Amino acid sequence: MLISRTIQPHRTLLVLALGMALAACGKSSSGQAPAAGAMPPMPVTVQTVTAETVPVQTEVVAQTEGAKQIEVRPRVGGIILKRLYQEGEPVKAGQDMFLIDPVPFQLQVEQSKALIAQQKARIEQTAREAQRLKGLLETRSISQREYDNAASDNAVAAATLLQYQAQLREAELNLSYTHVKAPESGIGGRFVLSEGALASANTTLLSTIVQVSPIWVRFSLSESELLTLGGHLRPGRVQDVRLILADNTEYPQAGKINFSASQIDPALGTQQLRAEFQNADRALLPGQFVRVRLTTGKRDGVYLIPQTAILTGQQGKFVFVAEKDKEGKTIAAARPIAAGGWFNDRWVVLNGLTAGDQVITDNLIKVRPGAPVAPHAPDAAPPAADKTKG
Repeated sequence: MLISRTIQPHRTLLVLALGMALAACGKSSSGQAPAAGAMPPMPVTVQTVTAETVPVQTEVVAQTEGAKQIEVRPRVGGIILKRLYQEGEPVKAGQDMFLIDPVPFQLQVEQSKALIAQQKARIEQTAREAQRLKGLLETRSISQREYDNAASDNAVAAATLLQYQAQLREAELNLSYTHVKAPESGIGGRFVLSEGALASANTTLLSTIVQVSPIWVRFSLSESELLTLGGHLRPGRVQDVRLILADNTEYPQAGKINFSASQIDPALGTQQLRAEFQNADRALLPGQFVRVRLTTGKRDGVYLIPQTAILTGQQGKFVFVAEKDKEGKTIAAARPIAAGGWFNDRWVVLNGLTAGDQVITDNLIKVRPGAPVAPHAPDAAPPAADKTKG
């Protein structure tokens, strides 16, 4: 028992000394101990928003097509002797494209000419006969009926001559049709058949001609896209039409709307439209997939923020902004917004923000409403974390 009483005071003094040492090490440089479980502010990049003016526009997928696509068919049937144009090269209106065997049609012309010559001789004969009988009628050597028959024969012969002359013009026209000509200027397509093939009049397809300057671009807009642009479109409501090529470059020339459907397609729920672009250098070919950008006006007082800054929750789209709480600390606050589509690579925010708001653009997975944050500009380094000394 004596030993026990002697050791107890020393143990008490040792415990007190250790407690005082730990308390001294736990104090911060300011002399205050940190709150249990406190987290340092989350470094976040912010964008300070300002009101801007952006065009009211939309961009949709489209496809080019020739302003005119003409099928070349022969007007007369026969054997195709020769192709007279270069496939895929420009042709002019009236240019010979194919030659059909002309010999049968030349024979028809010659036959018609022979019939005309024969009929002219017949007319001269009946005219002489009528003139001879007219003299006999005056001396009452023949009856009136005989003279009338002779005069009728002459009139019938003259009418038959007119018929043969019409046949000659038809035969000459058919002969000219053996040279199949381009009905319009454009780019000649491939020869569907081959030389020596038999073509039927008005039915056999020989080739096509596509007019590529100007070139048309066909596309459609959904009802939601139309609402973004301010309603159903008419040519006069579109201020600017631009073409975006497959490599994301912009076609140098602006276009214009040359057709807009007067109703919504009930099967697709879209309005069909068509734009026209000059294409003298044939940079565009029919059948290309491109994008059309339409501008119908401008919108003032909107904000442009990066796509990554916009989140979607149960109540719709929202962003986090860095703001001061009642105690003066910088925290993250959720702000519902109304997005109005894209402009270049940023979202257009119609309302929900005010000029000067600091929109958080990164570390959004870790940010929580009311959590402390340490904002910094996009081109600035994040603030260093505070270090405490033991």
